[in-house]
Amino acid sequence: MGSISAMIASLKNSKRTRVSTFEKIKNFKEGKNIQVHFSERSTPNQLKKIKKKLQNENRKSLRRNLFLIILMMPILIYCVGFIKL
Repeated sequence: MGSISAMIASLKNSKRTRVSTFEKIKNFKEGKNIQVHFSERSTPNQLKKIKKKLQNENRKSLRRNLFLIILMMPILIYCVGFIKL
């Protein structure tokens, strides 16, 4: 019974007051936010170039990841199937 009473005492001492989400929203300070402001606008041509560049980078990343997965899969299958521990 001593361990149960110790557990209850520990839980009572560990309680903390919880702040509700509504109070957090109400007390939200606007000054802590970082506002990003761009003074220059991009042209449609620049946006197309950026889009194309990102697509190429994503395509290269996907190919590299697929290559690594395809390379590692037979090694993993060999290790699981034939190596006895």
